[in-house]
Amino acid sequence: MDRTRDRARPRRRPPRRLAGTAVLAGLLPLAGCAGDAPSTLDPAGTGAARVADLWWVLFWISVAVFAEVMALLVWALVFRRGRDVRVRHGQPLRFVAVAGAGVPLVILVVVYALGLRDLAALGAGPGRDATTIEVTGHKWWWEVRVPGVDGATANELHIPVGERVRVRLHAADVLHSFWVPQLMPKTDLIAGEVRETWLHAERAGSYRGQCAEYCGTQHAHMAFRVVAEPRPQFEAWLARLGSPARQPSTDAERRGQQAFLQGTCAGCHAIRGTDAVARMGPDLSDIGSRWSIGAGAVPNDAGHLGGWIVNPQTVKPGSYMPPQPVDAQRLPDLIAYLRSLT
Repeated sequence: MDRTRDRARPRRRPPRRLAGTAVLAGLLPLAGCAGDAPSTLDPAGTGAARVADLWWVLFWISVAVFAEVMALLVWALVFRRGRDVRVRHGQPLRFVAVAGAGVPLVILVVVYALGLRDLAALGAGPGRDATTIEVTGHKWWWEVRVPGVDGATANELHIPVGERVRVRLHAADVLHSFWVPQLMPKTDLIAGEVRETWLHAERAGSYRGQCAEYCGTQHAHMAFRVVAEPRPQFEAWLARLGSPARQPSTDAERRGQQAFLQGTCAGCHAIRGTDAVARMGPDLSDIGSRWSIGAGAVPNDAGHLGGWIVNPQTVKPGSYMPPQPVDAQRLPDLIAYLRSLT
């Protein structure tokens, strides 16, 4: 073999296409950060802010440790390679004791102390006079009630800005978990127990929540919204929650109300101020103003509402609501009536 020829032969550079592929592969995990998905690192309340602060502390500690390890590796491979390294007696032991035990111990103690501090702060609930909201997890939707208010809604709760609100959690069937990433860490719901958490928003807005405990087929479609608003708007929401639903004002809405009460819908759902008082499914007294249908399954518009009524299994397979035998001529009236309930 001619070694001289082999040495003179230029090395093949990696193709540019391969380099571009590597760059795209590195950026691919960041694609999940796009859109309006809630992030714990974008806190809007004091509870989530503590989680975010602790996360950043752990992140920068990890960066520092990684940089130190990489620096030592480069030093060993580049600067000390091929040299006669003589180690004094006891030097390796001292290095291992400091770098391998002492520094990690300090880091762990500091992180543990910060964690205990944040756990104590998160466990300290609001005062006795704080507003209380009852939330019950069902398969797969959220029932929202306020003690002392004769009414309910679904998949949306309102809180006053700048105030701590106590949230009492119940599970109607299986395990669920109440999580609002921008406001508070998750709290598990256990059947037969009453769990408590609290919410606090520093700025007004709408914050998405999600069930964070796998609970069955439609676990991914068990979302909700927390609307933080000034105290007057919150009081108005409480008043609407305890008031009869809006009465129909057009002929189509009146025919739709009749179709609702005379059909199978009233067997599972309630509408305040009418003869429909069932509680098997969500209360529909304000369904026209809700942000979604099926706890985040589809947008709340006329087309999706009609599809949900006719055959919800095509929208949210596995849900407890069966297809409804609504006559095609009465369906537009029923949709008009439900969308008028705001």
